[in-house]
Amino acid sequence: MAALKDIRQKIVGVRKTKQITKAMYMVASAKLRGAQSRIERFRPYAAKFHDMLSDLAGKVEGGAHPLLTVHDEAKVCVIVLVTSDRGLCGSFNANLLNAANRLAQEKTRAGMTVKFICVGKKGRDFVRKSPYELLHGYADKMGHFDFSLAHEVGMEIINGYQNLAMDDVRLIYGEFASMAKQVPVTLSLLPLQAPEAPAGNEAAVSGAKSEYVYEPQEEALLAELLPRYVKVQIYRGMLDTSCSEHAARMAAMDNATRNCDDMIRSLTRLFNKVRQASITSDLMDIVGGAEALKG
Repeated sequence: MAALKDIRQKIVGVRKTKQITKAMYMVASAKLRGAQSRIERFRPYAAKFHDMLSDLAGKVEGGAHPLLTVHDEAKVCVIVLVTSDRGLCGSFNANLLNAANRLAQEKTRAGMTVKFICVGKKGRDFVRKSPYELLHGYADKMGHFDFSLAHEVGMEIINGYQNLAMDDVRLIYGEFASMAKQVPVTLSLLPLQAPEAPAGNEAAVSGAKSEYVYEPQEEALLAELLPRYVKVQIYRGMLDTSCSEHAARMAAMDNATRNCDDMIRSLTRLFNKVRQASITSDLMDIVGGAEALKG
């Protein structure tokens, strides 16, 4: 049976661990409030931007802008993977990495060469250990970032697509659905696809769809808005991932704190049991000694 000193040291160690996990929970909670406010303000803008650009792309021919052109031979697929820089957030990063790995395997089976652009240390480290090429890794950026980071990543993608170095660009990020749910999302960045009209009554479909009036002409708007669209969607993915990371870390640290409480209770019961057994053994020795003296 374990000695009392060893059990006491384990209890002290678990209590210190509990203090750390509780502090990390409070830090993640404070950061989550700011990140959630940012994504809730930006998400409607990004969603409407996507709807408007999709509608605009459907009204022009594919050659109206290089970013709308579907390359004849799709040889290179570039995956923009957005993860966190730090761990201790449960299965959040693992879910993103699994989604990226599945997409990469699917594109490889289709005969395409898969390359990665990673935002976040976890994704960069994953790709370095994989057979896929890492074009660029932006590590230690997710703690403090602004739109300039999305601009830098977006320009790398835009230049690569226009120079025919990329044929299919996908964005993978963690969407913040709720405090308990963070969903890996795969978004097709380039080429921009017009939304498919659902089958059925064409009149009903056209009546339900929003109509946009564009001024100046669609081609002039595309030249200005398409590069900005790519950067906006990347920035939205970064904001969503940042918010999801803090929410996942809060849940993980809360579970860790509860596990510490359970371990402390279990170790305390074991400590009391060992102490009681030690006291009983000492009493038996005293009684045995007294009986021997009487004899």
